[in-house]
Amino acid sequence: MYSLLVCDDNEKDRELIVKYASFEGYDIKTADNGMDAVRICRQKHFDLVLMDVMMPELDGFSAAKTIIDELDIPVIFVTKRDDEFDRIHGFEIGCDDYVVKPFYPKELMLRVKVALRHHEIKHDEGHELIKLRGMVIDFTSMTVTIDGKKVRMAPKEYALFFYLVKNRNIALTRERLLTEVWGFDYYGDDRTLDTHIKMIRKALGDEYKKYIVTLKGLGYKFETN
Repeated sequence: MYSLLVCDDNEKDRELIVKYASFEGYDIKTADNGMDAVRICRQKHFDLVLMDVMMPELDGFSAAKTIIDELDIPVIFVTKRDDEFDRIHGFEIGCDDYVVKPFYPKELMLRVKVALRHHEIKHDEGHELIKLRGMVIDFTSMTVTIDGKKVRMAPKEYALFFYLVKNRNIALTRERLLTEVWGFDYYGDDRTLDTHIKMIRKALGDEYKKYIVTLKGLGYKFETN
């Protein structure tokens, strides 16, 4: 489940976004000023922030810049400020999208979905990173971190995990996994595969093990859709 922070001092707009985001199954937290938005983001991981611009204590542009620069959380501005300068300023700060009020809630939810999908895979200076909420999978360094802490796995568990991730959203048979990860000459008990999957899920923890889906009678899949 993705976590969203909705920051808007207009209660009616805030509640409208929360209503539709809840229908989509997102975990929602709210704030009514930019200062609280920054504070909350520092305390809890969020996958995306929906940010108004004109707010008390700290305006949305300033709050978003801190959240993007310091925490690398994607931001979508949702605001009445619709002139060209404001739009340009929003994108210069690093926002993913800029939506002008009044907005269509269903369209906004589609924009949220696109932004979340975009941030799952990042290419930065030759590094392929996959970000799934607080989990970062780095193909260049072959490391996995959750909330900044390295996930410990045995070498073969890492090999299996990265093969699943590399072929994400593809159904992989048990035979294919054993052949590709253990080698063409592997003749051992295929329960070895189940044991390694179990250990990987344990290493990922309850919040992230759900990405590894068991395909009954077939094999496994790393599912991000």
